[in-house]
Amino acid sequence: MFLARPRHLALVALSAVPLLVLTACGGGTADQAGGAAPIDVPAAEADGPLDLSGVCPETVVLQQDWQPEAEHGAMYSLVGPDSTVDTEAKSVTGSLVAQGVDTGVDVEVRPGGPNVNFQPVPSLMYLDDSIMLGAVTTDAQITALADNPVVTVASQLTVSPQIVMWDPASHDGATTIEEAAAGGDPLVSAGDVFPRLLASQDIIEDAQIDLSYEGTPQRFVSDPAILQQGFATAEPYIYENEIPQWGKPVGYQLLSDVGYSVYPEALAVRADKVEENADCLAKLVPIMQQAQLDYLDDPEATNELIVDLVDQYQTGWTYSLGVADYSVQTMKDLDLVTDDPASGVFGRIDPDRMAEIVDTFGPILVDAGQIDSADIDPESLYTNEFTDDSISMGS
Repeated sequence: MFLARPRHLALVALSAVPLLVLTACGGGTADQAGGAAPIDVPAAEADGPLDLSGVCPETVVLQQDWQPEAEHGAMYSLVGPDSTVDTEAKSVTGSLVAQGVDTGVDVEVRPGGPNVNFQPVPSLMYLDDSIMLGAVTTDAQITALADNPVVTVASQLTVSPQIVMWDPASHDGATTIEEAAAGGDPLVSAGDVFPRLLASQDIIEDAQIDLSYEGTPQRFVSDPAILQQGFATAEPYIYENEIPQWGKPVGYQLLSDVGYSVYPEALAVRADKVEENADCLAKLVPIMQQAQLDYLDDPEATNELIVDLVDQYQTGWTYSLGVADYSVQTMKDLDLVTDDPASGVFGRIDPDRMAEIVDTFGPILVDAGQIDSADIDPESLYTNEFTDDSISMGS
């Protein structure tokens, strides 16, 4: 299976390692998000690039692959100030506001993970064809290709924030995964794709692969010799600042440094819906491109919304403004969001990179039993038809 995202789902207390339990308080079935009164938002110019009325559905449904978090800020930043929260369905809906104007349609953002019984986003898109865009990482896209094919229309995060982390004191001050793994300690993860990638490069041994990660910090705290999956945008901050039983830095390396080259949580459309939704996508995809850049420039209101949604959904997921702010800063500091190097366009998919991803991960997924054949046409996985080539981080 592709790399799952169980993170700090809940910090469950153990007698040997009494970890802090964080709880969330909830709201009603359709509460005003954040408790703020709606404010007036100017309407987009009729038939202009930000006017989605008439070309997009009355409600544009966006499906994320995990719980609300800053890595998904672009989607949540589009939810207008008139938003309502459905705490039963676990979704937020409001006017779709882009670049300060009302686009004439609503947007609904749905979280993934436990909220959808951990179903992959491509499967959800085929179960519910109201979903316009889903967040799909490339290895998950390849896994779903036979039964639930989707087409990537733009990237959001350019580089994966996924990491392997370790205790520097237990690994002689190691600064790379290879150094930390040299002693043969287990690498604990929830999915086997990136461990197989590391094993194929002789960075770890097959015997070090341990797929028992449950998304909680107990084992790392009680057994700091292990290596563990994580995200550069969350775990380093959480372990140092929000887990008092640890309370110190962790060492880590980005998996992208060692070949995990996938497009993380890229925006995808059902393959059989691309042509049907072309007019909508021609306007919506550039809005999504710009939304990511605008969010990183001014994340405060969106981060407050994300934290409020986590509180209202009451799923056991915990998320603080501290983590959200750290996530945004880390995305900037580590260049996790960049223009496509080949074209200089933000959000555009690089054909050579997609071909390399297929060459790397096709055989790994075959070996893992996730797909039957690595004979995949990279061009079937994406289109740059809808990206606006004028949008870049420098523009």
